[in-house]
Amino acid sequence: MVDQRSIGVALLYCLLLLLFESAFGQQVQQQQQRLSSGIELTALFELRSSLGLRSKDWPRKVDPCSNWTGISCENGSVIRINISGFRRTRLGRLNPQFAVNSLANFTNLISFNASKFLLPGSIPDWFGQRLLTLQVLDLSSCSVTGVIPLSIGNMTNLTSLYLSNNRLTGQIPATLGQLLSLSVLDLSNNLLAGSIPSSFGSLRNLTSLDISLNNLTGPIPLGIGVLSKLQSLNLSSNSLTSSIPAQLGDLRSLVDLDLSSNGLSGLVPQDLRGLRNLQRMNFGNNSLGGSLPVNLFPSPSQLQFIVLRNNNFSGDLPEVLWSIPGLNVLDISHNNFTGKLPSNSASNGSATAAELDISQNKFYGGLTSVLSRFTSTDLSGNYFEGRVPDYVHENASLSTNCLQNVTDQRTLTDCASFYSARGLIFDNFGRPNSTEPPVTESGKSNRNTIILAAVLGGVGLIVVLIVLLLLVSCARRRSTTNHRGIGVGPVPAGEGTPSPGVAINFSSLGDLFTYQQLLQATGDFSDANLIKHGHSGDLFRGVLEGGLPIVVKRIDLQSIKKEAYLLELDFFSKVSHTRVVPLLGHCLEKENEKFLVYKYMPNGDLSSSLYRKSNSEDDSLKSLDWITRLKIAIGAAEGLSYLHHECTPPLVHRDVQASSILLDDKFEVRLGSLSVVCAQEGDGHQNRITRTSEQGSSGPSTALCAYDVYCFGKVLLGLVTGKLDTSSDTETKEWFEQTLPYISIYDKELVTKILDPSLMVDEDLLEEVWAMAIVARSCLNPKPSRRPLMRYILKALENPLRVVREDNSGSARLRTTSSRGSWNAALFGSWRQSSSDVAVIPAASTTKAEGGSSFKHSGTTGSHNGSGDHSSSRRRHSREICPEPPEAQDIERQDRD
Repeated sequence: MVDQRSIGVALLYCLLLLLFESAFGQQVQQQQQRLSSGIELTALFELRSSLGLRSKDWPRKVDPCSNWTGISCENGSVIRINISGFRRTRLGRLNPQFAVNSLANFTNLISFNASKFLLPGSIPDWFGQRLLTLQVLDLSSCSVTGVIPLSIGNMTNLTSLYLSNNRLTGQIPATLGQLLSLSVLDLSNNLLAGSIPSSFGSLRNLTSLDISLNNLTGPIPLGIGVLSKLQSLNLSSNSLTSSIPAQLGDLRSLVDLDLSSNGLSGLVPQDLRGLRNLQRMNFGNNSLGGSLPVNLFPSPSQLQFIVLRNNNFSGDLPEVLWSIPGLNVLDISHNNFTGKLPSNSASNGSATAAELDISQNKFYGGLTSVLSRFTSTDLSGNYFEGRVPDYVHENASLSTNCLQNVTDQRTLTDCASFYSARGLIFDNFGRPNSTEPPVTESGKSNRNTIILAAVLGGVGLIVVLIVLLLLVSCARRRSTTNHRGIGVGPVPAGEGTPSPGVAINFSSLGDLFTYQQLLQATGDFSDANLIKHGHSGDLFRGVLEGGLPIVVKRIDLQSIKKEAYLLELDFFSKVSHTRVVPLLGHCLEKENEKFLVYKYMPNGDLSSSLYRKSNSEDDSLKSLDWITRLKIAIGAAEGLSYLHHECTPPLVHRDVQASSILLDDKFEVRLGSLSVVCAQEGDGHQNRITRTSEQGSSGPSTALCAYDVYCFGKVLLGLVTGKLDTSSDTETKEWFEQTLPYISIYDKELVTKILDPSLMVDEDLLEEVWAMAIVARSCLNPKPSRRPLMRYILKALENPLRVVREDNSGSARLRTTSSRGSWNAALFGSWRQSSSDVAVIPAASTTKAEGGSSFKHSGTTGSHNGSGDHSSSRRRHSREICPEPPEAQDIERQDRD
C-alpha cells in the first residue's frame, strides 16, 4: 500500500509540474510576442493613419503583435507586415498615397506585403537605404507608378520581389543584378521599356523570373542561360528580337518556359533538348522558322504543354511529339508544317483532356488512330484526305481539307494540285479516278480528227472573244469618261468602276493585294479565322507572308450594295487620323467579291476586351481597370471629335458602339465600322428633322452628329456600369430607367449603386467615374439639339475632376458659368435640360446614304462648320446647346430631392 501511495503522489507531482511548465511557457511566449519597442508602436500607428487602415483590422488599445491582423512579431519586435487586400477607411480613400515612411523605423522587418492594396505613387528611394533587412517585398497590383529606384539593388537580403500589375515605367535597373539572394523576381504587366539587363546573369539563386507584358526590346541576354536553379522563365508579350539563345538549353531545372508574343526569329536551337524537366513550352506568336530539330524533345519527356502557333515553322513534325505520354496541349497551328500523321499511336497517355490544334498547316494523307488520344481536335486548313474514322471526336474541326463526306472542304483542283506537286495521287473525295481506255489504230485516227476539230474550233472561239472584248473595252472607256469626271485619272486594272459621284484616289489606299495572297493569309478564309459577320462584310484574321497580322473584310456584292465599299474606300482615300483604323490595302480583282485589308488590333474591340480571360488557369474573367476605361473613352471621343469638327463637311460615323471601338496592343483606340460614314445633312433638312423628332416622331435621321453623341453616351454609360450592348430598344429603355436616376450632379454616392461591381476605385477615381456618368447622361438627352458637342465631351473627359469639383456647388454657380460657350456651360446646359426628362430611344434610320460624298480635311480645329447641330447663326446655335431656362432652379431642386 505504501508503495502504491508513493507512486500516486509522484505521478500527481509530475502532472502539476507539467502544468506549471506549460503555463509558464505560454506566459514567456506571450511576453516574447508583445511589442516592446515604443518606436515601433508609434510607427505602426503612423502607418495606420497614413494608409487609412480600419480599426477593425488594427484596433486601438490592444497589443499589435497579438491582436492586429497581418502583424507578426519576434522577440518583441515587428518582423512581418501584411496589409494585402485591406480596405481603407472612407477618409483614407479620399487621398490614397504611397505613404509608408514609418516603415523605416522597423529595424528587424523581413517581410512587407501590400499586394492588392492601392498605393498610387512611386517607390521611395529610401527603400534601398533603410529596409536592408527586408527579405520579401510584395507591391503587386498596387497601382504603383514611376520608375524602379536604383537603390533597390542595395537590399541584398531580398529573396522575393513582386512588383507586377502596376504602372511602372522606365528601364529595369541593372542594380537588380546585385540581389544575389533573390529567388523570385516578378516585374510582369507594367510599362517597362529598354532591354533586359545583362546583370541578371548574376542572380544564381533565381528560381522564377517573370517580366512578361511589358515593352522590352532587344535580344534575350545570354547570361540568363547560367541561372541553373531557374524553374520558371516568362518573357512573353514584349518586343524582344533576335533568336532564341542556345544557352537556354543549360537551364536543366526549368519547368516552365514562355517566350510567346515577341519578335523572335531564326531557328529553334538543338541545345534546348537539354531541358529534360520542362513541362510547359510556349513559343507562339513569333517569327521563328525552319524545321524543328528531330531530337529537340527528349525521351522520356515531362512536357505537358507545347505551343508553337503563329510562326513560320516548316518541314515534318518530330514523331516523338505524338508519343509523349503526359502531353495535354499541342498547338502548332498557323505554320507550314507538313507530312502525314503517324500510322498508329505509340503513346501510353490517356485522352482525358488532351487538346490538339494543328490547323492552318500542310498536313496530308489519312486520319490515323493517333488522334484517338485527343478529346479536342482542330485539323482545319490542311490537306487530309479519306474518310473520317469513328475515333475522331464529333466536336473536331475538319473544315478546309480534302476529306470525304464532310462539308466545307477544299476544291478538287486545290486538292489534286497539292498532291500532284508531291508526286502523290489524290483520292478524288472517294470517287473513282478517271482512267483512259486502250487506244487502237482506228482510235488514234479518230482522236487526231477530234484534236484537229478542237484546235480549229478553239481558234474560232478566240477570234470571237477578242472582238467581244474590244467592244466591251470601248463601251467601258466611254462609261468611265462619262461617270468619273475630269482629272481623276484611270481606274487601276482590276479595280472596278466606282459608282457615279464617287471619285476615288486609289494611290492613297495602301497596297494592292492579290486574291491568292489573301487566301494564303487567311487559310482560304476558313471558319477558324472568322472574327465575325459584319453588316458590311465578313471579317477574317490573317497573317501575311512576312508575318504581319491583318484583318480582311470580305464583301459579297450579291448581298451587299456596291456603294457601301466604294464609300468606305472614298473615306480612306481622303481622311487620315491616328484614331481611325489603318487601311493597309485592298483587293478588287474579283467581280462579285471585294476585299479590304486593315491593320490587326491585338485587343479586339471594346465589347470583347471589357472582360477578358485572365492569365490564371481557372477560366476567370479580368475586367479592364478604370484608368484604361477612361483612356478608351478619351480616345474614342478624339476620333469622333475629328470627324465632327475637323472635317468639312462634318462626318457622321452612324455606327458608334462598343464593337466599332477597336483597341491596339496598348489599348489605344482606333475607330472601325466605317462603311456607313457620311457627311452630315444640310441645315434646312436637319432642322426640320430635329423639330419633328422633338415632337415625338419615330424616324429621326442618323445622318446627324447628335446621333453619334447619343450612341457615344451609351458607350460611356456602359463603361461605368459594365453593360455595353443591349439587343433591343426595350432593353435599352429598361437599362436607362435602372441607371439614369442614380446619376446626379449633387450626390456622388448615388453612382456607386450602378457602378460595375468588378471595378475597384478609390475616392479620387470615384469622382472620375461620377464625372463620366454625368457626361453620359448629358449625351443621352432625348432632344438631339440639346446634346453637347463632341469637342465639349472630349474636354470634359480630359478634365473629369473639373466636371464635378467646379460645377456641382449649386444652381447659382451653374447659371453663372463664366463663358456660355465653354465646354462646362455646354455640358451642364445640356444636363439641366436632361435631368428631369425621360430618356427615349432615337430610332435609327434604315435609309443608307445615297450616292457619294466629298470628304475634305479642314486645318481649322473646332470650326463651327463642324458642329454637331447646325443653325443659321452661331449665337442661336449656342443657346440651343447651352440653354438657360428660367425654371432651372426648380429642376435642380428636383434633382436634389
